[in-house]
Amino acid sequence: MEEAKNERALKKKKAGAVRTGTKSGAPAAAEENRVFVSDMDCYLFGQGTHYDIYKKLGAHPSEENGEKGFFFAVWAPNARAVYVTGTFNGWSEDQHPMNRDTNGAGIWTLFVPGLGEGELYKYLIWGPDGQKLYKADPFAASAERRPGTASRTADIGGFAWKDGRWRARREKSDPTKLPMAVYECHIGSWMKHPDGGDGFYNYREFADRLVSYLGEMRFTHVELMGILEHPFDGSWGYQVTGYYAPTSRYGEPKDFMYLVDRLHAAGIGVILDWVPAHFCPDAHGLACFDGRCIFEDPDPRRGEHPDWGTRIFNLAKPEVRNFLIANVLYWLREFHIDGIRVDAVASMLYLDYGKKDGQWLPNQYGGNKNLDAVMFFQHLNSVVRGSYPGFITVAEESTAWPGVTGDIGTDSLGFTFKWNMGWMHDFCEYMKLDPIMRRGSHYSLTFAMSYNNSENYVLPLSHDEVVHLKCSMVEKMPGYQVDKYANLRAGYTFMFGHAGKKLLFMGQEFGQEREWSEARELDWYLLQNPLNAGMKKYVGELLRIYNSYPCMYEIDNDWAGFEWINADDKDRSIYSFVRRCDSHAKSLLFVLNMTPVKREEYRVGVPKKGFYRLLLNSAQEEYGAAEDSPLPASIRAIPGECDYREQYLEFDLPAYGALIFAF
Repeated sequence: MEEAKNERALKKKKAGAVRTGTKSGAPAAAEENRVFVSDMDCYLFGQGTHYDIYKKLGAHPSEENGEKGFFFAVWAPNARAVYVTGTFNGWSEDQHPMNRDTNGAGIWTLFVPGLGEGELYKYLIWGPDGQKLYKADPFAASAERRPGTASRTADIGGFAWKDGRWRARREKSDPTKLPMAVYECHIGSWMKHPDGGDGFYNYREFADRLVSYLGEMRFTHVELMGILEHPFDGSWGYQVTGYYAPTSRYGEPKDFMYLVDRLHAAGIGVILDWVPAHFCPDAHGLACFDGRCIFEDPDPRRGEHPDWGTRIFNLAKPEVRNFLIANVLYWLREFHIDGIRVDAVASMLYLDYGKKDGQWLPNQYGGNKNLDAVMFFQHLNSVVRGSYPGFITVAEESTAWPGVTGDIGTDSLGFTFKWNMGWMHDFCEYMKLDPIMRRGSHYSLTFAMSYNNSENYVLPLSHDEVVHLKCSMVEKMPGYQVDKYANLRAGYTFMFGHAGKKLLFMGQEFGQEREWSEARELDWYLLQNPLNAGMKKYVGELLRIYNSYPCMYEIDNDWAGFEWINADDKDRSIYSFVRRCDSHAKSLLFVLNMTPVKREEYRVGVPKKGFYRLLLNSAQEEYGAAEDSPLPASIRAIPGECDYREQYLEFDLPAYGALIFAF
């Protein structure tokens, strides 16, 4: 792979490299403890292929001439001068000048002896026009807790990882063939600490609570929002200033490592919400970093998002691509995460995304496709998925861009999965309808299967669907309160039975009634109510079935894994289908009644003779139904034509009933 080739080149060149910011006569015994930037480092970074650059740029523990300290390196090609200033020198503006490389890469370096962990610092950059800029370190591993904006020296080495078996198993796996039920979670608002203040749990405290909960519910993965350092809580972590720093709101980098390690020990994968589409314009961040636009395009028609008030990464520049690709490898290697969910991919692929005429520039062929973004995604997925096959990359892509997912080396962008935003929209719009109106939108729920084999999909009910006056999932549902929960149980059953991996946002599993807010915790007190306790138990049962039956996840993008029994019963708003696995050993039949009308002696065609065992019935009191609608534990197929099949089942289908049979 390209990554391995570069590493070999680095080792070969290292002995004869010219080191900047260091003394060349250091003892050989201290060599392995010294951090330095070589000519080869500069060259590979300039080519956009230095995938270990985070080990050189930033602030790192180092040793020179027998003295320990920290080595600083920053990319600022347009700067006249750069100084390191911080708590260790009283924020002096001139005590620690940095040395510029001699080969034109624009990297400034300095070793500060005697410096330890926990010191706040910034780079004082004198720009080309005499600007005086105080900047946080783009490669800092730790940051000052907001509202402070400084970087913090940290040593992220030496953590005692215990997840070797987990990682070895991951690298041998094919994620498309495995169960993937994701719990999207925002740490700061999942649960508040009773001690007051911000109410944030430390990563370690949070780990103990979350692991227990996810284990009880049987989610396979957690997707963490807002981990990359960001200044404003209300951005939810989508306006980033520190791409290499786990946010200090919840603790130190090794505290975050502990969280990941604990989740792996419990068999739960960790997906990081990753934001390469844009970055925060705050003065201490990446914007106009050295007095010039080095991370963003200087032309606002390509360098700014007018609707979001953010800056756009200039993906035409090799150093910027390198910054982002190395960032994913950093979280993978140093923090052992299992995947990334890439935010706002469509905004990167289209030059005119969210822009009016005159606010954007076409590509070299006159079109609106961002060709640099296409090459960036292919490069990213080639390096990351090519080197770590079990690692997951998920695209939040909201258009019909062809080939978002696919094998490395093809014309696709190379992602593992794509969020199926079309399915999400159709599902939510259908479920919001009064049941009497659903017959007119019956095919909203069947449409996604017509294009299901074009990508590897995740079905997302994310945080975006429960904010900005969109209502919570349960409050989207029509009818009285008991009807809302019955509707949602049926809707979730359809979601879990439908082809594609699954994602629920926190609180949706127990019927959170208020919209989500980052400022408060979930309404856990609702679990005292039978409707909410029943919803949580029901989702737990769906997850148990999902994980227990390979037909629910083995074939997610082929008709071999999904068969409609009846997709056309629009007058009664009933859907029935079968899920199958490769071996056909254990298949599941789903029957869903999307109206409050009980269908007595309902018949559904089935593909084979024999008994069909009832696994789940949503119309039971233990799940929040007004009363039990009992059904036999097992029903035998009856010979006779129904739904174009030669045998059928007959039973009373409950109002808003969602049934799963095993056969």
